[in-house]
Amino acid sequence: MGCPSRLKLLLDTHIWLWSQLEAKRLSIAVAAALQDAGNEIWLSPISVWEASILSRKGKVHLEGGADVWVRRALRRAPVREAALTIEVALASNTLKMAHPDPADRFLVATAKVFGLTLVTADRLLIESGVVDVLANQ
Repeated sequence: MGCPSRLKLLLDTHIWLWSQLEAKRLSIAVAAALQDAGNEIWLSPISVWEASILSRKGKVHLEGGADVWVRRALRRAPVREAALTIEVALASNTLKMAHPDPADRFLVATAKVFGLTLVTADRLLIESGVVDVLANQ
């Protein structure tokens, strides 16, 4: 019997925020996957950008402001950075999916380019079939 395969998980912005601020919103499967030390947890700069926007608009409270909160969150729960590359930018425009949100298109393109599993609760992304998904349901 071989050892279980290691998952490479790209967190959708809301999953990253929930993991730090509202862990009870994570499904049992997602929480377990995030806590499994054998898995790689990845984050796109797009999610940091989105979190900053949500904070500025007052839709999420990030203690100390976005800059301070992000740095603290990354110290508490380190992640691998999924670089925003030219390949990701090009892939975001060629995806065969109906999702209109540019940030979500960048996240899906990132998962595709880097061979990551997208962790999300977004129904449109779950049903897109464009990349592997770990659904928070």
